[in-house]
Amino acid sequence: MFRKYPLSDRLFDLLLAAFLAGVFLVTFYPFWNILVISLNDATDSVRGLYWWPREFTLDSYRTIFRNGELINSVQVTVLRTVIGTPLSVLAISMMAYALSKRELIAWKWFNLFFIFTMYFGGGLIPSYMIIKSLGLIDSFWVFIFPGLIGVFLMILIRTYMEQLPAELEESAKIDGANDWQLYARVVMPLCVPVLATIALFVGIGHWNAWYDSYIYTYNPDLKTLQAVLVKILNQFQTGAMLTEAEQLANTNKRIPVSGESIRMAVTMVATIPVLLVYPFIQRYFVKGIMMGAIKG
Repeated sequence: MFRKYPLSDRLFDLLLAAFLAGVFLVTFYPFWNILVISLNDATDSVRGLYWWPREFTLDSYRTIFRNGELINSVQVTVLRTVIGTPLSVLAISMMAYALSKRELIAWKWFNLFFIFTMYFGGGLIPSYMIIKSLGLIDSFWVFIFPGLIGVFLMILIRTYMEQLPAELEESAKIDGANDWQLYARVVMPLCVPVLATIALFVGIGHWNAWYDSYIYTYNPDLKTLQAVLVKILNQFQTGAMLTEAEQLANTNKRIPVSGESIRMAVTMVATIPVLLVYPFIQRYFVKGIMMGAIKG
């Protein structure tokens, strides 16, 4: 038999569903509007609000991908993300493991030293001079080593490690495990949830980074995807391409692309890969939480 719910409960469920539907529309429509504008004819886009491409065209994406630097920049960005993310997670977790041991000599001062760097930095010019002295200018490794460790992320992992049961490490030490074995076989499997979260943060940071490519590299073969997309975006905002499009618009000719459509297409190119990867990483979040619960 079906359970009968009181009218007040059904009314509450209805209001809750309506509220959640409204939140979904408010958050989803801006992204959908970006996609629609990027797939719509630029001349038709000036007509205003719409829910689907009235004049479907891929010319904005063709214009972007005609840029010879784009394919190479995708390779650089993917390589940077694939190499930089695991190296950063490894380095940050090792430092967090060491600083989670309060018996470490000068433990308090080490923590204060790293926290100090979160509030004070040397600035752009000293950083550039240090990187230049290390020979990292126009080098792929300038994307990896300078930002290898993030103190805030280290604090997150350290706090997670400090909450693990001390009895686990004590029993492993009784069995003869050293610190390396404790780190690799006991602590790291229990930290899978937080490590997956940190890996997501670091990976997105590498994928979206463009300023270091803009400052520290001059070789076009080392430009990242975001740096090339920013360059394309600036061309359509202030360059000759946008001027030509405006001239065509003034002569009442149909134009397939505009500065607005290019901006939207650039946004989609930069965003879609992250959206495609996130569901797979979310699965590892759940798996990591289950592993931590079982082994804990």
